[in-house]
Amino acid sequence: MGIQHAEDGAMGGVLAYSGGSSPTILRILLGTQLRRLRVARGVSREDAGYAIRASHAKISRLELGRVGFKERDVADLLTLYGVIDPADRDPLLALARQANAPGWWHKYGDLLPGWFQVYVGLEEAASVVRSYEVQFVPGLLQSADYARAVIMLVHGTACAEEIDRRVSLRLARQERLSRPNAPILWAVVDEAVLRRPIGGPQVMAAQLDHLLRVTELPNVRLQIMPFHRGGHAAAGGPFSILRFPDKDLPDVVYMEQLTSALYVEKREETDHYTQVMDSLCVQAYSISDSRRFLGELRERLPY
Repeated sequence: MGIQHAEDGAMGGVLAYSGGSSPTILRILLGTQLRRLRVARGVSREDAGYAIRASHAKISRLELGRVGFKERDVADLLTLYGVIDPADRDPLLALARQANAPGWWHKYGDLLPGWFQVYVGLEEAASVVRSYEVQFVPGLLQSADYARAVIMLVHGTACAEEIDRRVSLRLARQERLSRPNAPILWAVVDEAVLRRPIGGPQVMAAQLDHLLRVTELPNVRLQIMPFHRGGHAAAGGPFSILRFPDKDLPDVVYMEQLTSALYVEKREETDHYTQVMDSLCVQAYSISDSRRFLGELRERLPY
């Protein structure tokens, strides 16, 4: 179940939504609609912020769907934007209530910095996830033991219970790949990722077995960028591109850093990253050759 648009003379596209939608995508859609209404009325972000006793920066975050909505704030903004008719207001206020429902990952909130909670919500809502990695197997393709080894590199001093929960979170993110209406995951990984024995040779052998299994899913595509291809288009490092099922939602490019993340949403910038990703897919081994490479690499390991 998803979100559709019903044409309406007063608002030029009223959001119609269903209960099965991700709260993240509901926030983004509501924010998009509020931005349209604000721009149509010629209201500045500063004036909109004043109307709800907030800053222009908060209006920006609301319109991007990055924070939760207070129903009172939405009501005040709708009044400011001239949306008075209950037939127009009520669907948006109801959407605000639904958008505040916590996602399944909320129970891991004590482990996740805010910038990564945003990513998990976007990933859950995406219909296509394209990823380029140079150091680790992408999180959505990691085996449990490999994930544990990666997590230990950063959180090695944490207690066993915390490590277990972090692994559980990563595995829970992967479950969507095998559900109905699963997203397409299209990953390009550097050969170095597969040569680096994270967790030791035995863990790495099991990780290769896992990759061979998971890439049998029709929605999972994996390509290897071999060493002998030399330099390539993504000289700047790893990144992911998330695309959403609703045509009104822009692609989002995600780049993770040590203690924060960068989100890129401007069309001219996301188009550039898409072009780079397309070039990577052309330069890398094909999907079938990548599976052959994985199989040959696995055969050379003693475990």
